[in-house]
Amino acid sequence: MMNARLYRFWGHLTEALQTGLPQNESRHGEPDLFGVLYRDPARLEQFLAAMTGLSRPIARAIATAFPWSEFTTFADIGCAQGGLTAEIARPHPHLTGFGYDLAVVGPVFERYVRQQKLDPRLAFHPGDFFKDPLPSVDVLEMGHILHDWSLGGKIMLLRKAHEALPSGGALIVYDAMIDDERRQNAFGLLMSLNMLIETPAGFDYTRADCRGWMGETGFRDVQVVPLQGPYAMAVGRK
Repeated sequence: MMNARLYRFWGHLTEALQTGLPQNESRHGEPDLFGVLYRDPARLEQFLAAMTGLSRPIARAIATAFPWSEFTTFADIGCAQGGLTAEIARPHPHLTGFGYDLAVVGPVFERYVRQQKLDPRLAFHPGDFFKDPLPSVDVLEMGHILHDWSLGGKIMLLRKAHEALPSGGALIVYDAMIDDERRQNAFGLLMSLNMLIETPAGFDYTRADCRGWMGETGFRDVQVVPLQGPYAMAVGRK
């Protein structure tokens, strides 16, 4: 994906900084990145597989860093191919999980979890997280999701997660969270530039930002836990 899409878009970084506008397919009249990707089967497969490659080491860290023994069900919001659901379900046989994404992703997800021999415990849940309710499970997870959207979009998604969870349920948010002084996590800062290139209003954020937004939307005891490399997860309870 980096070779086929992102490399040439980063060639327009100067224009992105000067205009504040995305530099992806939108330069050629396409208003919606995800609309472009999700209606082209080849691009969709490429994008979803790239998300698995990016997320797999982080997912393995989450599988050990979170107290999964306290819960029985989970859902990955914006699940892509299903890499995170598989990495969490594999070492925790008591868990059943869902991948939540637009309906067109369903066959890709189902094929992947069959290949991983996890289809008895992992199912696809179609939905649009801006329009539809989120699944009612013990744990919701959002990775590489919040950074795609404006501040208002981020807050809305966190509120929807809080509404969907039962009392005692948990939300996991992971991204390349920028250190609060914005001086150390260069990858997180570069990822925020990537959101400028890819989205109309997305941006990456600091650990303090995420703690504050989760507290504002009703989550309690929010803790930020380092994961793999530049990544961290924020965990809040309802």
